[in-house]
Amino acid sequence: MTKFAILAGAAAIALLAGNACAQTSEEATKAALATIQQRNPVLRAVIATNPNALTAAKALDAERKAGKVRSALHGVPILLKDNIESADPLPTTAGSLALKDNITGRDAPVAKRLRDAGLVILGKANLSEWANIRSNHSISGWSAVGGTVRNPYALDRSACGSSSGSGAAVAAGLAPLAIGTETDGSITCPAAINGLVGLKPTVGLVSRTHIVPISHSQDTAGPMTLTVEDTAKVLTIIAGSDPTDPATKEADARKTDYAAGLSKTALKGVTLAVARFYTGYSPKTDAVFERALKELEAQGATLVDVKAFDEGPIGRAEGVVLYTELKADLAAYLASTDPKKVPTRTLADVIAFNKATPKEFEWFGQESFERAEKTKGLDDPEYLKALADSKRLAGPEGIDKILKDTGAVAIIAPTTGPAWTIDPLNGDNYGGSSTTLPAVAGYPHLTVPMGDVSGLPVGLSFIGPAWSEKLLLNLGYAYEQATKHRKAPTFKATIAP
Repeated sequence: MTKFAILAGAAAIALLAGNACAQTSEEATKAALATIQQRNPVLRAVIATNPNALTAAKALDAERKAGKVRSALHGVPILLKDNIESADPLPTTAGSLALKDNITGRDAPVAKRLRDAGLVILGKANLSEWANIRSNHSISGWSAVGGTVRNPYALDRSACGSSSGSGAAVAAGLAPLAIGTETDGSITCPAAINGLVGLKPTVGLVSRTHIVPISHSQDTAGPMTLTVEDTAKVLTIIAGSDPTDPATKEADARKTDYAAGLSKTALKGVTLAVARFYTGYSPKTDAVFERALKELEAQGATLVDVKAFDEGPIGRAEGVVLYTELKADLAAYLASTDPKKVPTRTLADVIAFNKATPKEFEWFGQESFERAEKTKGLDDPEYLKALADSKRLAGPEGIDKILKDTGAVAIIAPTTGPAWTIDPLNGDNYGGSSTTLPAVAGYPHLTVPMGDVSGLPVGLSFIGPAWSEKLLLNLGYAYEQATKHRKAPTFKATIAP
């Protein structure tokens, strides 16, 4: 499969942005659809393509010809993770057969902002079913609706989750851009493992309305792209307040043009905290990280080691929060859907549906769902204490304290190790990641390619305080431009000897 040529997503964006040899949106959309048709039977990265995509592309070309350009990404195709609603005739399934008929006819605010900015909604990306919250023994990238997403760097390896399809699709040239969602690691892990730039924004910068939820305390949508500049452009479009999502009340005051002023010299003179407590995923990953530290110093950064931090209490509190909010938030989402199309109205209904649907139990169970069903609601004192503890420990006593103690502007760490082998019998062989602190705190987390381990990409994380997206994108851009570590996938069957 190495004969496949990789579509240059960033190049397509540049052409559509008005370069001399301009490619039309119709041509770009046709090319993306053809690539999906060719590669997706193996990669399983896309659940469904949008039957309205070409019509939209032609209309956007007509607008450009008439002198109307809505944004820097006018006419560019983009995939949405299939827990994000769009007004197109596509169901929003979260990968579950329980939602296979969930055609709502409404745009999530994220989708509407993209559409209003002139992007073409190309279709829906596969994902770890229910955003990987159903079972502790799940297979990242597997859903009953879409099958198992394959990593384009080695087809027997995981694409990570839960935004596995978004990551694999952009890496493999099925689309130049994608939107993922993250509760803890679901943008940054698949971005790193698929050789992409991925940004989990500050919770509240991007609307969560009409996105199948896990946790209102931690959920957010964010971009997954080939370059930092592309990520900045997408974030500029999707950021903003939403009256139906109270967490976004500060978003309009905080948002900016994230692509403006990106500087190749942004690392010069800054101090970065090196989270060595996030090393050890694998010896070869550690070696790539050590090289990255030298590269950062070569660009003028000062590095200060942070050797120890105990995440244990944060993880335990996070579990209580996620399970409690899942039960409440999913019920609220299901209540907003058409009961004729979605008969499951509560988490208990979904649990019963799964038990009655053999395909849902093909590889693993739903013990996490069952644990969540036993929770006692958002007024439960145990939940309220866990929420307060987790936010305090990850934010003021975690990221904020590390930055204050070191005098650093951001924390750096390896995002995670290289992709593991897909194992449907035993589940994920996941070695950990640097995602929990920013996820629980609700702070931004950017990952940028920092190299590879035996041909499998690994990412460098930039983690900052709340609302520091502009800073992190600048740091990541300077690192990206100085190193150019991203390599195109080769679609190997395996890297095993």
